[in-house]
Amino acid sequence: MPTVDPVADARFLILYLNTHPLFAIGIMLLIGYLLGRGAERVGLPDISGFIVAGLLMSRHVTGVISAAAAVELLVISEVALGLICFTIGAELQLSKLRRVGRRVGWITAGQIGVTFLAVLAATRAVGVDLPYALVLAAVAGTTSPAATVVIVQSLRARGNYVDYLFGTVALGDAAAIVIFSVLLAFVPTMLGIGTAVSFVTGVSGALMGIALSLLLGVAAGLIIHAVVRHHESNSETLIVTLGAVLLGTAVATAFQLSPLLLSMAAGTTVANLSLRNSRVFRAVEPLTPPVYALFFVIAGTKLQPSLFLEPALLLAGSAYVIARWAGKYYGTRLGAAVNRVELPIGRYLGVSLFPQAGVALGLVLMLQVVAEGAAPGVPANITQTVNVVLFAVFINEIVGPPLSRLATIKGNRMED
Repeated sequence: MPTVDPVADARFLILYLNTHPLFAIGIMLLIGYLLGRGAERVGLPDISGFIVAGLLMSRHVTGVISAAAAVELLVISEVALGLICFTIGAELQLSKLRRVGRRVGWITAGQIGVTFLAVLAATRAVGVDLPYALVLAAVAGTTSPAATVVIVQSLRARGNYVDYLFGTVALGDAAAIVIFSVLLAFVPTMLGIGTAVSFVTGVSGALMGIALSLLLGVAAGLIIHAVVRHHESNSETLIVTLGAVLLGTAVATAFQLSPLLLSMAAGTTVANLSLRNSRVFRAVEPLTPPVYALFFVIAGTKLQPSLFLEPALLLAGSAYVIARWAGKYYGTRLGAAVNRVELPIGRYLGVSLFPQAGVALGLVLMLQVVAEGAAPGVPANITQTVNVVLFAVFINEIVGPPLSRLATIKGNRMED
């Protein structure tokens, strides 16, 4: 008769649960909920609690979420980013753009331009090589659309300030993605890996990818509109919308296009085809709380506390974070001043742009993939560039959401 070893059986059960994606999802939601509520009790947004939950459960701290499970859960981050960009795209309605579009454009140009130059100068000053400093400067332009959406929804904020905020986030992320895509065509050549690419070829290839991403997004939006306009059921609307967003994300990823631009274009198309299409976004809303919670918990699992122990990385990361904050704040004020935008927007909007997470991580990891495809192995400087962004995300997602929430509250109050 075989003997029973309770210790061995317990170890097997723990190992099985530790690598099972459903266990990871369940524990992430529960621990994330508890720490999110705890964060709210001390006056912080629940996002901060979600991120801390992910950090505590990561392989860098307790190991509750194994590295294998974390890899399997990356698809949830893709789903979340698709839905987030789809929702943000809906804010680019022509009615709103006619009212604030030119001013949002100037504010976006100001904050993107000043942030790019500030981060480029700061990272070069602390010894970062030019190709990597350019990459960091491009990534710095992004803002976390998820944090923005969650903060605004939790405050139930409405009005001019929110219109400017969503418009600036959408256009700013789109601009940062375009700049990064153009740079990405030349970075391997600048690093001496892969095949040399001429300026015209690199720019035309990058612009072609951007155009295809936008065209596919418009096509996805047209499909959603064509199907849901004949159906009143929220469940059918949700099924079609989710299917189109996920399919578009997969196609964009497979053809090395931008799933973020695609989803944003789809949301913008749906929002502008008919006022009745607002029910599309209402149908998606019930999905967002658990998906957003998982997104931020998963983002927390990527953070590495050990990064704070590396002096060179700490210096480069600090220069990046401080220069980015200064660029967002003063660039927004510059753009607002040029168009004489009302005071609360010029004063507080830049602070509302501090959070940074998934889009930044997606862009810098794309650099890693391109480098791996161009030559075997990943140059050490690329790994360090990824770690600088991870460090910045750690700071920007812990400190950024509370500051963004406070700025949004003050901006709305001053409007009233």
